[in-house]
Amino acid sequence: MSPKPSQETPHQPGQPGFEHVPGTDPIGGQAARMWDAAMGSRNRRSDKKRGDANAVVPDAEFRSYYGRAVLKPPVWTHEIAYYLFSGGLAAGCSMLAVVADARGDVLARRALRATSLTAVGASAYFLIADLGRPERFYNMLRVAKVTSPMSVGTYILSVFGPLSGAAAVFELGELLPERGVLGFVRRVARPAGSAAGVGAALTGPLLATYTAVLFADTAVPSWHEPYRELPFVFGGSALAAGSGAAMLFAPVEQSGPAARLAAIGATVELAAAHRMETAHGLVSEPFHLGRPGTFLRTARTLTAAGAAGGIAARFLPRRAARVVAAAAGASLLAGSFLTRMAVFEAGVVSTKDPKYVVVPQRERLEARQRAS
Repeated sequence: MSPKPSQETPHQPGQPGFEHVPGTDPIGGQAARMWDAAMGSRNRRSDKKRGDANAVVPDAEFRSYYGRAVLKPPVWTHEIAYYLFSGGLAAGCSMLAVVADARGDVLARRALRATSLTAVGASAYFLIADLGRPERFYNMLRVAKVTSPMSVGTYILSVFGPLSGAAAVFELGELLPERGVLGFVRRVARPAGSAAGVGAALTGPLLATYTAVLFADTAVPSWHEPYRELPFVFGGSALAAGSGAAMLFAPVEQSGPAARLAAIGATVELAAAHRMETAHGLVSEPFHLGRPGTFLRTARTLTAAGAAGGIAARFLPRRAARVVAAAAGASLLAGSFLTRMAVFEAGVVSTKDPKYVVVPQRERLEARQRAS
């Protein structure tokens, strides 16, 4: 038998003839909202409507699979951070040694060349220690790839190291006798050392800054985004470190150029570091948090104090000036070391939280969509 009119099955949401009266059919109203949320999602996406209270699925937020990191942390150990500092110190000392040689500051030149040789030897050790086996460094020299910062950096280090070593070894020429074959070597040692020193000084800026290109060429957010600032941070830090070594080991009367160059290097480093930690939105956040933030704040204080101390030492009595200059030099060296550590640690931190990868990607995508 056909059902009575009063028992007819009501129309379902989405079917012709369905009409919902607010407050009279809460179940049907909920069904209608669910139908609208499911079938009208395409229109809502096209209209860019967000935060719909009736939506069944909430707006997506930055997330990764079960909260796991999107990127793997760098496989580099802290030996790479030590390599960054020692390589920058060697480069800075080689540049300051040329200035000392041109001015005739013999003691400063010898101290800087010896420090440069020691630092480049330490940087080679830290690099090989990170590689794990010494033959891997040799194998990197078997291939030359201009598009690879690692390959280019290996050749830069291979050129700088012998030049810096030769400049330091030729300083021993003055210990040889003045006559005979050794006397001839003594006479040749001075110009040969100057030539090697100039070659090391020309290669020094490349050694100090290629590591910044190497870091920026990775997918690590806090290394990749500040690719414009990192070379200036590393270059200024290298110059400040070399100047600090000169003020620490050379007599006060021969450390005047080092104090001026320290002020220049510190200014470049601090300005670039400030932009690095403020101009890149969320990606700059790791430079303020935890160990990287502590390292960077301490480095900023030490670098500024070292630059100011180097200038102040020039106006003090001799004995007080020697103490202040040595303290300023040590501050510059410590600041340079902590700057490299801060950059290294910040990059590692930025790979462990997925927001530093996902949020900037979505911001760039939305910016492209707005522009189009």
